[in-house]
Amino acid sequence: MALSSRLREWLLDQDADASVRYRVLREVLGKGESDPAVVRARQQIGRKGWAAQILRRQHPDGHWETPGVSQVELYRPKYIATNWCLLVLADLGASGRNPRVRKAADLFLRTYASTTSGIGYPGGEICFTGNAVKMMAKLGRLRDPRVQKAIQWIVRHQKRDGGWHCFRSTTGTLDGWEGMAAFAAIPEDKRSPEVQRSIERGAEFYLDRGLMHEGKSPYAPWLRLHYPVHYYYDLLVGLHFMTALGYGRDRRMRGALDLLERKGNRDGSWDLDALHPDSDDPNYPIRRSFYSFGLEVPGRPSRWITAGALSVLKRAGR
Repeated sequence: MALSSRLREWLLDQDADASVRYRVLREVLGKGESDPAVVRARQQIGRKGWAAQILRRQHPDGHWETPGVSQVELYRPKYIATNWCLLVLADLGASGRNPRVRKAADLFLRTYASTTSGIGYPGGEICFTGNAVKMMAKLGRLRDPRVQKAIQWIVRHQKRDGGWHCFRSTTGTLDGWEGMAAFAAIPEDKRSPEVQRSIERGAEFYLDRGLMHEGKSPYAPWLRLHYPVHYYYDLLVGLHFMTALGYGRDRRMRGALDLLERKGNRDGSWDLDALHPDSDDPNYPIRRSFYSFGLEVPGRPSRWITAGALSVLKRAGR
């Protein structure tokens, strides 16, 4: 993918976080893992920058923020406790072999092991379990029996229409995106026939809705770009897993891809529009305390959002 010299310098400059540089080199410029620049960027993740800052806040026994390590304490307060820190570290490309990351992942899996959903609360929940599978796959834990059981749970709890829902419902919702994101994190040669069929059904669910159309009127937060995304959906979230799963050139993707391109700035960058919680739904209040967490400043050009948008557009052949 051709980038202007100014945009390329902005994304790959030493002032840019190593996670951004690694992502741009691999996903946008197509460099191999053995490329010297890729090796340097990968080695710096967790040593410098965003991932290192998160790891510096970690307690010695592997968790963040709270005094204890119960299921509730690893989850709350949103969005700075252990669950959320691990999700971001996995997205940033932190190595699962990093001793501190490994300790946190061990603690997470041990604490949330479930006989029903593999990973999660009794009865399971697509938001939590899907995110956990995505996270653990990225951290090299795909073969763990708890992760495999969680994948099976996601497949079993897909709705008849091909979607998922975090709450009681006979139908899916675009907000129940974590199952598809989890599948996108599984290497193609590691996906079972059951997972592949689930992907195909899920893809039809999102494609039939153009990734953005649900309800009688547009939902504004879905049109804003965020990071971290936690369990929230938006345009770039859907485009990321759909193009990663190979659907970027489906004609039903055109509207969402066109919208992403229109949201870009004249210099080739994209803004971070808002930090979560960002909701216009009066029926979904945020309960209990939360702390909004961000890596970059909302309302300004974002290297991470720009890298994600360029990655999506490349996979879609734009």
